[in-house]
Amino acid sequence: MDKYRNIAELKQNEREDEDYTILYRELPSKITIMAPHGGGIEPGSIDIADYLAGCDYTFYAFKGLKKTGNKILHVNSNTFDEPIALKAAKNADIVISIHGAKDKSEIVHIGGTNQELKQTMMNALRSAGFDAMISEIPGLRGIKPENICNRCKTRKGVQLEISRGLRETLFENLQHRSLRKKTIVFYQFVKVLKESLLLFLRKI
Repeated sequence: MDKYRNIAELKQNEREDEDYTILYRELPSKITIMAPHGGGIEPGSIDIADYLAGCDYTFYAFKGLKKTGNKILHVNSNTFDEPIALKAAKNADIVISIHGAKDKSEIVHIGGTNQELKQTMMNALRSAGFDAMISEIPGLRGIKPENICNRCKTRKGVQLEISRGLRETLFENLQHRSLRKKTIVFYQFVKVLKESLLLFLRKI
């Protein structure tokens, strides 16, 4: 169970720019890429979201800054109501949220309500040699309308839960921010996501 039910409750007990901070880069784009559990909460998720967004898509992240105990800052995606995140979602046709799952196998659990984009991303990842599946695991499906990934204009977003095992191949020293380095697999992985998103956008 998360300690805080929503962001308002979290803000009553945690200090912005000391315990957490918000990163936001707004672009004239129909796509928003988010990492709502970034920094020490789900390590590596911000790096992936930031690189995927690049100069093409709006980027948002909620980043845990504590030296230890960042997990306390995890607010469920279905109740994640940080105002800038809600604005970024509402301005977008599609939100893609990047998360870190706990499992030690190397896999991407793909959730959300955008069935076509989920399928496109899964096929692309598998073709590139990554293990990916459309998730039926409770808590990783991302199908509730309140989920931050589905708060976009179309109400159809995608949630990518990237396992601990896979993130440890994407980064050296995943757990240590100051020592963390992107590996060649990181660039291959994000390139596949970028290309699959472009492929999807050409179809619509």
